[in-house]
Amino acid sequence: MCAKIARGQKLRFQNPALTPALVNAVLEQLLVDRHCIHGLAHWQRVERNGLYLAQATGADADVVSFFALFHDACREDDGHDPGHGARGAKLARRFAEKGRLPLDEAQMDALCTACAGHTDGQRSADTLVGCCWDADRLDLMRLRMEPQPRFMSTKPAQELAATGAFHKLDGYRHPRFGR
Repeated sequence: MCAKIARGQKLRFQNPALTPALVNAVLEQLLVDRHCIHGLAHWQRVERNGLYLAQATGADADVVSFFALFHDACREDDGHDPGHGARGAKLARRFAEKGRLPLDEAQMDALCTACAGHTDGQRSADTLVGCCWDADRLDLMRLRMEPQPRFMSTKPAQELAATGAFHKLDGYRHPRFGR
């Protein structure tokens, strides 16, 4: 289990709906170390990447942010864990049923589809789901793997991967959440 984040520690999530209380509640059930390659820092980069793509495509920034929080939250280990996406979707549903997520049913459906399917290596014709999956794949360099355009669903992610212009993501702030 993961310890709570110390009071006052910056979470660095851009979307204010990802409150410290919500993030701590997710971290409390985490089975891997929050500092691992699929932990909190990865979630924060996935949010940043996804918000960049959401702005470029018009996708729902709130769903992208919640995808970042839940997509790897139910990993059982840091290696091969094909069921973790579906478990993350179930966790998001449990939080929504308790009134902890400010998403409507269509947003929840998109979030759960994105979480459950992100482990399959597919591409999505759905822009929102594609933004979520691409946001995760754009963080492959933490594993010393170069993101490849052929695995990206959205045009902006394909362009980033094709040109290697990942520096565009550094320090990116979504205009809706810029602080």
